[in-house]
Amino acid sequence: MSVPFKRRKYRYDDYLKWEEGERIELIHGDVYAMNSTPSRVHQKTLGLLFTEFSNFLSGKRCEVYIAPFDVRLPKGQERDEDIDTVVQPDLSVICDPSKLDDRGCKGAPDLVAEVISPGSLKLDLTLKKRLYEQAGVKEFWIVYPQERIVMVYSRDEHGNFDDGETYDQHAVVPVGIFDDFQIDLSKVFA
Repeated sequence: MSVPFKRRKYRYDDYLKWEEGERIELIHGDVYAMNSTPSRVHQKTLGLLFTEFSNFLSGKRCEVYIAPFDVRLPKGQERDEDIDTVVQPDLSVICDPSKLDDRGCKGAPDLVAEVISPGSLKLDLTLKKRLYEQAGVKEFWIVYPQERIVMVYSRDEHGNFDDGETYDQHAVVPVGIFDDFQIDLSKVFA
């Protein structure tokens, strides 16, 4: 079954029936098409960022995944099939193994990174940023591969994302969800 074009609210059980290869996300029941082929620079940046996380997390409890990897964000205790938000962050770090299953992750990852593409800018900076904040993601990274900068949003004392810190290609970024990990952006933007 192809992704439908009629306008209605969809759920995870609909999502599972759509054809493989059609990269879409569901946010509050609305369908958002994803770029089918990210740019070479997007993929290279994502790969290098993944490598940094993967090397650090080797042998540790937390795991890192890159898209396509489904993250289901329930509003409460609804059945899997009734979840109306399924996203595919470019990079997800999950430290609670009970959230992981064969379908991906159910619940908020600890850290999410989105690598900006021209077609994803508005969605990533507005709707998905709010979504991750509401879902309980602890740290949100927005990576701009062309500009070679990273914006890092962490939770403030009220549980909301702060105003964010901006790091350029020469910076070393502390990964806030870990006490002993930082990433040298010169490696990510090599």
